[in-house]
Amino acid sequence: MSTTLHLVAVIGGGTMGSGIAEVAAGAGHQVLLYDIAADALTRAVDGIRQRLASRVARGRLTAEQAEALLARIVPTTELAALAPAQLVIEAASERPEVKKALFSQLAEICSPSALLTSNTSSISITAIAADVKHPERVAGLHFFNPAPVMKLVEVVSGLATSPEVVEQLCRCVTAWGKQPVRCRSTPGFIVNRVARPFYAEAWRALEEQVAPAQVIDAALRDGGGFPMGPLALTDLIGQDVNFAVTCSVFNAFWQDRRFLPSLLQQELALAGRLGKKSGQGVYRWPLDAQTELTLSAVPNPAGALKIRRKSDAVTELDELLLMETEGQTAEALSAQYGRPVVVYDHSAGRRWCWRARSLIRSRPPIKRCTIFSSRAKKYCRLPTIRGCWCGARWRCW
Repeated sequence: MSTTLHLVAVIGGGTMGSGIAEVAAGAGHQVLLYDIAADALTRAVDGIRQRLASRVARGRLTAEQAEALLARIVPTTELAALAPAQLVIEAASERPEVKKALFSQLAEICSPSALLTSNTSSISITAIAADVKHPERVAGLHFFNPAPVMKLVEVVSGLATSPEVVEQLCRCVTAWGKQPVRCRSTPGFIVNRVARPFYAEAWRALEEQVAPAQVIDAALRDGGGFPMGPLALTDLIGQDVNFAVTCSVFNAFWQDRRFLPSLLQQELALAGRLGKKSGQGVYRWPLDAQTELTLSAVPNPAGALKIRRKSDAVTELDELLLMETEGQTAEALSAQYGRPVVVYDHSAGRRWCWRARSLIRSRPPIKRCTIFSSRAKKYCRLPTIRGCWCGARWRCW
């Protein structure tokens, strides 16, 4: 199967649908943007217009180019209008029954040679294609939010997907300036399968009141070298969407506790606190300047301390033991060694997280941590929990 992909149809006027439409139009395609609700299409086009205006203001695009790109996007509330499309990208509600019904309709409306793809984050492509005529043309084309910015696209094969279709989609994605990654239709594909425990650990820490959301995000963001913390990222994605994907992956893996959904996230979704798109989620949006979590450096930080390196993982600071985490609490290690203990997670990132036995009162925390500032790291204190971040704190449920 091979067809020239001139006309692209995008289904869904939400954040992902409008972003994908912008990407396709930016690559020179004529784009049909479909949504059942006219007001959703109005918001989608307005959002694209604002993003293009921002790019023009920054000199990334000329006004003429922006105008031409916007003119290539034609909104419609008629599904039948998608009939001439050679490539359809569905970005509708993340519900299996909605997608299956939609693809069955598309198979009747569009040409047998049209490629039918879904932007689903976790739903089985094999299941979506089950009732579609010519299921070999059905595949996953999973973009990431925000679609105009993020380079990665997962090209997902269902059981019946033709290798030729996958190859054609990879060429198309590459021509759009994106990086295609091929994968099979397994729960969560690649990225969401890996990311679920990352989100889950942040939610569990928030539920257990390990630290405020800003501290949890700072620890996991800077400790792991990520652009955003997991809680802020769920706000950006949308708590409803992120929670639905977590539930989908959890159920697809037969309730494996590594993917256990968060009751707190469910509460936010039920309350309509969906994050950026509703103005409030874990944080209030737009985000205010976050409190700086780095402790101030002290003059001559190590001058008053007697420092002795006992091993790669253990340093003596006077009577204090500074130890790299191996999963035990500072309380347990202090009892084991009979002296005050501070445990830290070095990680490879920009921030160290540390925790101290709660009974330590002999030295103020700022003095015990001056060795961190001398190594030009950001750092923050956590309660005495098992593990730290970003390494040993990960748990298998």
